[in-house]
Order: sequence, then structure tokens, then C-alpha cells
Amino acid sequence: MRTQQAAAGEHFAAALAGIDWSRPWFQPFAAHGAALAAAVQGGADLRRGLDARAAALDLRNARGLPLRFVAEHALPDGSAYEAHIHATGEVPTRHNLHDFFNALVWLHFPQAKRALNQIQAEVIARDGVTTTRGGVRDAATLFDENAVLFLGTDEGMTAALRGFAWGRLFVDGRSRWDRDCAVVPFGHALLEKLVQPYKSVTAHAWPLPLVPGDPALDAVLAGSLLSAADAGALRGGRSFAPLPVMGIPGWCEDNADPDFYADATVFRPGRRRDREAG
Repeated sequence: MRTQQAAAGEHFAAALAGIDWSRPWFQPFAAHGAALAAAVQGGADLRRGLDARAAALDLRNARGLPLRFVAEHALPDGSAYEAHIHATGEVPTRHNLHDFFNALVWLHFPQAKRALNQIQAEVIARDGVTTTRGGVRDAATLFDENAVLFLGTDEGMTAALRGFAWGRLFVDGRSRWDRDCAVVPFGHALLEKLVQPYKSVTAHAWPLPLVPGDPALDAVLAGSLLSAADAGALRGGRSFAPLPVMGIPGWCEDNADPDFYADATVFRPGRRRDREAG
């Protein structure tokens, strides 16, 4: 009779097999992700593979401790997940897609993940673990789980995003995507959803004034998060611009038709003040 652990391992391997690394949203993570997924499907241990890559990259937490990926039971009872990572460098990691993508983001955006963990750990140290996270931790968690990075130096495209001007952003500005602006996923829950994408998947966009492909992305992102937290600008969901990601040119064949964006249940008009700001 198969053990529960063996069955879980088979389920995880099957889930990994369902990832299409050629999809545009997975391509930024394919360098590590495809090889790790193939290794796990071949029987390798995920956490051991992650530790080897983290060591090769010399990944560390905000306190300078080496980053390691450990079993979920390594998190002591009553300890906050974020505080544990900050105190020990240990990232509790389960054999599922959610934690797999979280680990991939650590490998590809170590400075930004370190900054988010530092922000969360500082709030926990100051306020303790309460029934509600509060504005800063809410925003950090939303970012960690569901953010995309909206890259571009054209203020008009960023204003269209913030102002819910979907026609201006996706139809009129279609030819400018990948040249003047681009989106890079960050949130690991978002990546998990995109294994089986659907039209209404909506991310929390964080604009950055960088050209697509800028190698300084991770450092600039980390700095922007720490600056926003220090300035009190990291406060819940209003810190972000909602972005229905299936509207991004090249992410969905159906969006080549302008009528795709007429669905107001997905491409919502936003509040009046948001539209006026855009």
C-alpha cells in the first residue's frame, strides 16, 4: 500500500508536470524552475535542490544568515512564518506549487524578498502577532502573494494603468508593450493561479521607472519597497494598481480582439478618483 507521503509526492510531481515554462509569465523563472521541476519529477528532493542553488548564489536573509529551505515542521508552534525566516534564514517549504513558486521567487529576486521579509519581521517585532496584520503587513503580504512589476519610463502608460484606462493601455498602446513597458510577475500565489490561467486573474501592480530588461530590477525593487515602508506609503491594497493580467498583449491570444476588453466584470472602470488620476 502506498504511503501518504508517496501519494503526496506523486501529486506534487504531477502538478509540476503541468507547468508550461514557455508561457510568458513563467519565462523569467524558467532558468531555475524548469530544471528543479524536472529533477523533482525524476525523484530528487526539492528542498535539497533549492538549498544547493541558494548556496551557489550565496543567498542570505536580512540578518546575513544563509538561506535554507526546510520542512514545514521546522517552524515552531506559535512562531510567525516571516519572523522565523528573519531570525534563522530557514524558509519552511512544503511540497506543493505554492511553496515551489515562493522558493523560485527567492532565487530570482533575493534582494526584494529579503526586503519584504525585513519589513514584515520589523512590524511583528514591534506589534507582535495579532488577529489582523495591519496596513503594512497586509501590503507586504499582498505584494509577496500577488504582485506584478510594471516596468516603464513612459508616464502616460503608468497613468493609464493607475487610471483604469484599459483601452489606452492595452489597445491604443498595444505596439508599445515589451518596448516601452512590460510586466514581470512576482507573487507566488499569482504564479500558482497562472498554471491554469483564466480571464479574471487580477494582480496587484507595482510600477517601477525602469526599461524592460534592466539588470538592476531586483535592487531597485528592494529599495522601492523599503523606501515605501519607511515613508508610510506601504499601506494595504491601495498601495497598488489592479491589473487583469490576461489583458497583457502576448499573454492571451483572445486579447488580440479589442472587444476582449469590453468585459467590465474583469476590466472594471475603477472609482472616479482613480479614473481622474489617470
